[in-house]
Amino acid sequence: MTSPARTPRGKLITLEGGEGAGKSTLLAGLRQHLVEQGVDLVLTREPGGTPLGEAVRAIVLDPALRGMSAETELLLMFASRAQLVRECIEPALAAGRWVLCDRFTDASYAYQGGGRGMPVERIATLEQWAADGLTPDLTLLLDLPVATGRARAAGRGEADRIEAEADGFFERVRAAYRARAAAEPGRFRVIDASQTPAEVLAAAIEATRHLFGAIA
Repeated sequence: MTSPARTPRGKLITLEGGEGAGKSTLLAGLRQHLVEQGVDLVLTREPGGTPLGEAVRAIVLDPALRGMSAETELLLMFASRAQLVRECIEPALAAGRWVLCDRFTDASYAYQGGGRGMPVERIATLEQWAADGLTPDLTLLLDLPVATGRARAAGRGEADRIEAEADGFFERVRAAYRARAAAEPGRFRVIDASQTPAEVLAAAIEATRHLFGAIA
């Protein structure tokens, strides 16, 4: 008697980038494309994606909490991530579904590492513990100059706690993102986010093509 075929594990695609990079626009377009290709897709975000994570998100972004320490911010981000991995991402991947996530662990290396100056080794330890060592199959990094991104974001209403940081913070965030992309070229695809939304989406679609051999 033959055993039933095992369901192929799903794929995790993450979107990263600084403020005003156009992640929300790309997320919508890429979601539509993947669904049209027959992908059973879960869309989520960080921090957030679960009831606990959304509560953490409200705390992390609250402009009234400007005195939050870098250590507290880092731990809150990983608390949200630990819940998201276990409640949402891992069950979806195990069931053969794909997950499209607005930010993941790379954001902690960029924002809390590059931006806040937290030690990379500390972040790596938390990654192995809280995120269970989960690594995206593909990470799309939307890259553009900080001044351009901040100008785009300026019209979105009151800045949250992180958006209110100075330009120097975001320059460090961008540098950290670019360094991670250079260190892992097999996983990252860097997309020039100063292009039109249609051009950015076309580049993202092209970057996902190699993943489709995994669809049963």
